Amino acid sequence: MNIFENFLDLFLEVWNKGILGVDIFQILIGLAIFLIFLLFRGLISKVIIRRLEKLTKKTSNKLDDTFVQAMEGPARFLPIVIGFFIASYYLDFSPESQKFITNVNKTLITILIFWLMHQFIQPVSYLLGGLEKVLSRELIGWIIKALKILIFILGAAAVLELWGIKIGPIIAGLGLFGVAVALGAQDLFKNLISGILVLVEKRFKVGEWIIVENVIEGIVENIGFRSTAVRKFDKSLAIIPNFQFAENAVINVSATTNWRISWIITLQYNTTIEQLKNIRDEIEKYITSNKDYKISDNTEHAVRVDKFSDSSIDMYVRCFTVTDDWSEWLKVKERLALVIKEIVEKNNASFAFPSQSIYVEKK
Repeated sequence: MNIFENFLDLFLEVWNKGILGVDIFQILIGLAIFLIFLLFRGLISKVIIRRLEKLTKKTSNKLDDTFVQAMEGPARFLPIVIGFFIASYYLDFSPESQKFITNVNKTLITILIFWLMHQFIQPVSYLLGGLEKVLSRELIGWIIKALKILIFILGAAAVLELWGIKIGPIIAGLGLFGVAVALGAQDLFKNLISGILVLVEKRFKVGEWIIVENVIEGIVENIGFRSTAVRKFDKSLAIIPNFQFAENAVINVSATTNWRISWIITLQYNTTIEQLKNIRDEIEKYITSNKDYKISDNTEHAVRVDKFSDSSIDMYVRCFTVTDDWSEWLKVKERLALVIKEIVEKNNASFAFPSQSIYVEKK
């Protein structure tokens, strides 16, 4: 009997003392309260959020859809914060334990607040999308990422302060470390600043065809903090440091409004004046009467006998196409080349090629 009595006494002592000065019965009540709020969290996720999503899909405005999606995470976290607070408020902790539980509650509330701020950036980014005429889409993306990182850092600092961890010495240490890193990472910062300049000045956007002489030619796929990904026409992917776009001239082919054809046609020296005039007039007539070419003051065409070269009479041909599609431009260019060859042959003239006469002196 003594053994059972001792066991019962020990059991009651543990039951009454419990954990952190709270008896087991109170802990079970607290857990029950917390579980109720966990169930309520599931209710928010499956019923309230889903109902709101259905309502927002019926509207033509995308802002409300973005807002509901962004707030789903914090909304599901809110019952956990409230449940833990009510459960801990019901329990009777010792003074030492109460301080710890209070810090836990403050930490959960701080996380909730900064999470809300972090998620609220998503709807704000949707609103900023209307500023694409002023700011490029990539620059807006950078701003959003920077804001999210800033909020995360501030939230982490706030949590550390709650637990008595001073962030001042940490910041000072990071500052010294940052100076050391900056000295050894000058190229990184140079590329970062160059990338910002590319976006602010709108030199090119994702999806555009660019040419940087002796560096790269291709379609821009991504503009990053340090580098830009360009897909070359052989389908290989090139990662180019951003400073290359700041220090070199960038030709944005996609931004071309007037696609030009500019040729020098070389004719033999035995071509007569009449043949030259006929060839000139027929080429000009083809260009001016064809719907493939722009004829205006801003896109002045030219077909003229240009100069006498070493082995040819040069005729200059310049015109601008209506299309700004590269593939179609090549087709128009090909048709013009075939027509010019046909006109030259019809007039019994011939193209010249580089030649050199050699005179042999007989003794």
